Amino acid sequence: MPDSVTLVSLSGYGDTMEETRVVVIGAGISGLTAARRLAQSGCEAVVLEARDRVGGRTLNHTFEDGTVVEMGGQWVGPTQDRVLALLDEIGLGTFPTYNDGMDLLVARSSQTRPKKVKGQRMMMAPQVLIDLGVAQQRLHRMARTVPLMEPWTAARAAEWDGQTAESWLRRNVRTRVARDFLRLMVTSVFSCEATDVSLLHLLFYCHSGGLWDRLLGTANGAQQDRIMGGSQSLSIRMAETIDVRLASPVRRVDHDDTGVTVHHDGAGGKIRAQALVSALPPMLTGRIGWNPGLGGQREQLTQNVPMGAVIKTMTVYDEPWWRADELSGQAFSLVDPVSVVFDNSPPDSSRGVLLAFIEGRAARDLGPIPMHERREVVTRQLQRFFGDRALRSIDYVEQDWCQEEWSGGCYSGRMTPGVWTQLGPALRQPIGRLHWAGTETADVWNGYFDGAVRAGERAATEVAVMLGIESDA
Repeated sequence: MPDSVTLVSLSGYGDTMEETRVVVIGAGISGLTAARRLAQSGCEAVVLEARDRVGGRTLNHTFEDGTVVEMGGQWVGPTQDRVLALLDEIGLGTFPTYNDGMDLLVARSSQTRPKKVKGQRMMMAPQVLIDLGVAQQRLHRMARTVPLMEPWTAARAAEWDGQTAESWLRRNVRTRVARDFLRLMVTSVFSCEATDVSLLHLLFYCHSGGLWDRLLGTANGAQQDRIMGGSQSLSIRMAETIDVRLASPVRRVDHDDTGVTVHHDGAGGKIRAQALVSALPPMLTGRIGWNPGLGGQREQLTQNVPMGAVIKTMTVYDEPWWRADELSGQAFSLVDPVSVVFDNSPPDSSRGVLLAFIEGRAARDLGPIPMHERREVVTRQLQRFFGDRALRSIDYVEQDWCQEEWSGGCYSGRMTPGVWTQLGPALRQPIGRLHWAGTETADVWNGYFDGAVRAGERAATEVAVMLGIESDA
């Protein structure tokens, strides 16, 4: 934790309740954005954060040699205008994800050597490529008809929300390899299985992020760029000018027509405010005691938007040696527990770092085993992709987001079947003086940094309007 962001002691308050204008729950990108925009409009805001750090689902790790890697969310890309504007505003630059050379693909369990591909689809059988192309075109046509602000109003919303992505794939994709490839796409985006997500949510998400090529792409896609100094630096920079209280998990919120009283575990213990912004995933808001309750729809929503499962690993080498073999460092497997790999080396290439994701069912299966056994699984998978030199790593670090008490998983919350059509209106709708942020509430780039920024700005505007404040958000 940097010295510039410290826990504020309230021990001097005694039994006197602290007062502020707005309380924001959660010091991730969305909550800090909301507090920053409110502060810029002259509105005092206090951010309560359960962890002993800011950043939420972003987390930097610094190796002994100074190499920084991102153990949580990390990428930004074209059309993510709000987060790119915020990075520019606070003076953080970006650098491109390494993307030169050939990618690697393992499509079958019997495949002993990965295929070298470009664009992840080349060198597949013609019937597989045709099958994939037709399926993607159909998904795109369907996705474009889903209204981003109100997905439940789509003409076929009930039909699509009544099935999973998996059931659609089984009925509409003819070849096994094409189905497996599309399952990998779902798992890579949601860190869950295709059986776990509503088809309507898949279509909404696809539309929200600019369709599949934008969501999954590196060049000109969502994985195009990384943030200098690591993605957590975005939250650290924002927190330098905001009143952030760390180690202060919120336990209860009393709210009425005049304001809110927030009970937390930090020093002082209680804050009275005129409004509140919760920037938590819906699932985590269900852990807070709300007095009075939030009503049936919102209460049900918190029970039906689960988080994904992902273990993010970084394997470090003395150099990015795969580049000499004209490999991009990107690798994909349709059959192995390590499904996606990226070159995550520092911009000066002083070390080689291979980022490997374990997602969905594989993350749940491998999460309980000892870390050294999981490292062995990852290393053997990297050997299968890149050869024996992958066995000679010099360091390794991992982050199992399912074990994070104050996240409950990653990358974001997802809608299971029936949730959008039955409970969707409760996602963003304020309840009295309670407002909702977090990337899960975004209409554009839902689930990404850009969505987090947009949601924070929207919530700040809602609060400013309610309080009669002229907002720049």
